[in-house]
Amino acid sequence: MDRSDNKTAITVGIFLAVGLVVFILGVFTLGSQSKSFSKSVRISAVFDDVAGLKSGNKVWFSGVIVGSISKIKFIGAGQVDVDMKIDEGSQPYIHRNAGVHIGSDGLIGNKIIVIDGGTPQAPVIQEGDVLQSEKMTSTDDIMKTLQQNNQNLLAITGDFKLLSRKILQGKGTVGTLMADSLMAIQLRNSMRNLEAATGSAARMAVQLDKFSKTMNTKGGLADKLFTDTATFNKLTATADQFQQTAKNANAITDNLIKATNKFNSNDNTIGILLNDPTAAGQVRSTLNNLQQSSVKLNDNMQALQSNFFLKGFFKKREKAKQDSIKAAEKLKQ
Repeated sequence: MDRSDNKTAITVGIFLAVGLVVFILGVFTLGSQSKSFSKSVRISAVFDDVAGLKSGNKVWFSGVIVGSISKIKFIGAGQVDVDMKIDEGSQPYIHRNAGVHIGSDGLIGNKIIVIDGGTPQAPVIQEGDVLQSEKMTSTDDIMKTLQQNNQNLLAITGDFKLLSRKILQGKGTVGTLMADSLMAIQLRNSMRNLEAATGSAARMAVQLDKFSKTMNTKGGLADKLFTDTATFNKLTATADQFQQTAKNANAITDNLIKATNKFNSNDNTIGILLNDPTAAGQVRSTLNNLQQSSVKLNDNMQALQSNFFLKGFFKKREKAKQDSIKAAEKLKQ
C-alpha cells in the first residue's frame, strides 16, 4: 500500500472517529433532555380532551421541566389516559392532591402537561398514582366566546347607532335638550336653582352644627336639661302649673259662658234688664222718680233748716260737729 492509500485511510478513520464522538454526544444530550438516563416515577392523568398532546412532550412543574409524556391511550368512552415519567429528583415536591392541566409551550408552541397546586400536608406522589385533571378551555370554546362577544358588540353598536340617530333627530329627552334651546335654558335654570338650594342646605347644615355645639355647651340650657335633674324637675313643675292654669282658664271660660247665657235669658233680673225693653223702661222711670224724690227731699231739708222752730236744733248740731273736728285736730298734734 502506497502513501496515498495510507493518507486516505487515516482521513477516513479521523472522520469516522469524529462522527462517532458527535453521535455519542448527541445521544447523551438528547437523553439528558428527555431524562432517558435518569431514574423516574411513572404517574398518569385522565383527560376528556388532550388537544393535540403527543408522546414525548414535556411535563412542567413550577416552571421547571420535571418529566415527559411516555404514552397516550384511550380508556372508556371518550377518555384519554396520559402516562408521564417524572424525574425522581422532583418527586418530593409533587403531592398527590396536585392538579394537572394541558398548556402550551409559548403562545403557539407544543402542548405540554402542567402540574400545579398541591399542599405539603398531602403525601408525595408514588409509582402508579393518578393525578386529578383540570378541564382546559379549548380553542373552540375560546372561538365560541369570541363569536358571542362579537355578536354582543354588534348589537350594542346597532343600538348606539339607533340612539344617536334619534338624538340627532331631536327625539327623546336628550334629543329634545339638544334641539330645543328653550328647554336647555330651563334645564340650566333648574340646575342653577338646584345649586342654590344645595348651597342653602350646606349653610343650614353649618348653622345646625353651630346650634348643636351651642346646645351641648357645658352649663347651657340643653346641658342642664339633659344632666341637671333639679332643672328638669323645675321645668316639670312649671309645666304642671301651666296645665293647672289652663284648667282654671277653662273653668273661668265655662263660667263666663254660663253667665253670658244667663244674661241672654229672661229668667233673671239682669237678663230682664238687658233683654226686656219694657222692664228697662220701668227701671229707668223708677230711677227718674228716685232722683226727683231726692231733689224734693233736699229742698224740704233746706226748708226745715230755715224754719224758726228748728233753726236752733240745726245750729247746735253744726256746733257739735265743729267741736269734734277741732278735738280731732288737737289729738293729731
